[in-house]
Amino acid sequence: MPVPEESGRHRRSLLREQAYESIRDAIVNGTLAPGETLRDPELEQWLGISRTPIREAIARLETAGLVRTLPGRSTVVSTIERDAVLDAQAVAAAMHALAVRVAVPLMGKPDFAAMVTANKEFADALSAGDPESAIRADDRFHGVAVEASRNNAIPVVLEQVTPVLRRVEFLRFSSLSGRHSIAQHRRIIQLCRGRDADAAAEATRQNWETLSPLLDGLDGQ
Repeated sequence: MPVPEESGRHRRSLLREQAYESIRDAIVNGTLAPGETLRDPELEQWLGISRTPIREAIARLETAGLVRTLPGRSTVVSTIERDAVLDAQAVAAAMHALAVRVAVPLMGKPDFAAMVTANKEFADALSAGDPESAIRADDRFHGVAVEASRNNAIPVVLEQVTPVLRRVEFLRFSSLSGRHSIAQHRRIIQLCRGRDADAAAEATRQNWETLSPLLDGLDGQ
């Protein structure tokens, strides 16, 4: 077959992913605050890349619910809306619980070891007051079961709903309440090792349904 005429496909995809992650993380940690206008020239200067991958990243961020684009006008950082977060939390909790339920019979010692390591890194990040590293470690912890489940649909759904939860997760892991997750993670590991798929799934669901108390007073901010 002839080689497609498009050139630089993978390089542009990489730039788009980098732009998405940089803008997403700035929204999550509050550098880009709710209601702030995102201007292409300023983003280009900050990221050091052209407008095309930035606009592609913006489109993805809008799908994720982190920005709103007004046609022909401007792009602004979305506010934190309680209903949207609760909807996303419910779906994420269900998907992670499903992953654990399916994964438990398939998991082995390397998986349990990976969960233990991720939870230690999570605890260390919380102790260091580093919520961004805590989020990454939490992702690694839950990602073990997602990968072990071998269900390719689960990460696709999680990619759609998880971004809107990030800002609330950042708040949770910036406070003392985030430390409760350490013990919850240990309980999940114990149940997975014991091959109690249903109990492990329920513990995972409960772990993901801990963001609601932080939403009081945040709606519309």
